Amino acid sequence: MAGRAQPSGPAGSGGARGLLPLLLLLLSAAAIIPRGDGQNLVTEDVTVVEGDVATISCRVKNSDDSVIQLLNPNRQTIYFRDFRPLKDSRFQLVNFSNSELRVSLTNVSISDEGRYFCQLYTDPPQEIYTTITVLVPPRNLVIDIQKEIAVEGEEIELNCTAMASRPATTIRWFKGNKELTGKSEVEQWSDMYTVTSQLVLKVGREDDGVPVICLVDHPAVKDLQTQRYLEVMYKPQVRVSQNYPVQGLTREGEPLELTCAAFGKPQPTDMRWLRVDDEMPQHVVVSGSNLLISNLNKTDNGTYRCEASNAVGKSHADYMLFVYDTTATTEPAVHGFTQLPNSAEELDYGDLSGTPVPLNASPEALPTVQLSNASLAFRPGS
Repeated sequence: MAGRAQPSGPAGSGGARGLLPLLLLLLSAAAIIPRGDGQNLVTEDVTVVEGDVATISCRVKNSDDSVIQLLNPNRQTIYFRDFRPLKDSRFQLVNFSNSELRVSLTNVSISDEGRYFCQLYTDPPQEIYTTITVLVPPRNLVIDIQKEIAVEGEEIELNCTAMASRPATTIRWFKGNKELTGKSEVEQWSDMYTVTSQLVLKVGREDDGVPVICLVDHPAVKDLQTQRYLEVMYKPQVRVSQNYPVQGLTREGEPLELTCAAFGKPQPTDMRWLRVDDEMPQHVVVSGSNLLISNLNKTDNGTYRCEASNAVGKSHADYMLFVYDTTATTEPAVHGFTQLPNSAEELDYGDLSGTPVPLNASPEALPTVQLSNASLAFRPGS
């Protein structure tokens, strides 16, 4: 009829073109001839770290060109052949052939976990699933220490916390290169785990400046660790050295010079010389850490002590003087110099022979000496 609008060719054909992909998809699915004897559908589970890329592969052994399809945990089609109906651009086609449908998923999150289904249109249809597991590394690793500064002999508590990981982390402790044992507690919140490990440590002066390391064992991360350096205060360790005579006998009429050295944390603030069980001779000159007797005589025989103290405590070292006749030519097994520890525990910090020993010397490095009754005697409290 005149005046009735007729649809134009391009507009009408455009509507048909819009339905064409869907029609072709339905026709291709309907046109599948049931077959598949001897075909075998295979896949593998996928473990991926949060934020990384997961790749799902649906493969067919002995393929006869049957259609392969991939579905998500909600059974929505991700890919049908090489066509992606799902509007999630994180899914991308890696490979499509008669024997494989391989798809990548970028920026994986925990919400992507679950079973993904590979389907093969055969008679009967085949279906297997692959499981995506998402690992989450700890968000943070922190060491809290009970006391920033400890005193030797004290017990201190350290806590290391690894937050929001999946699965739960394993925390290991090290002091220097030595592994220690802590006590861990696991707290679960939703799908995440927070682990706190407690370490109780008795500290000594040898621990000052030593790192305590908290290390995490987790499949999503390597070499994740944090550390704190111990700060330990300790009372002084004291040594007396003989400057003169050098490796010689202390004879009448000759001079004697001794030096006292003390080291502790904090550094000793008070140091003094005294004579044990007797008054200091008037002719003895004390100048700071040095003691000088310019003209030895037998009345000088005795024990001379150097004491040092700091905020932690007091320590001392003794020098036992035996003055020989001017005609003496043979040295005793141990010379007049001695250095006595304050206790058996402090034997590691001094040398009974008079030879200087480094502050950090081990017990094995200390020399073995024989003691002579004529030159050396232990006094109570030394």
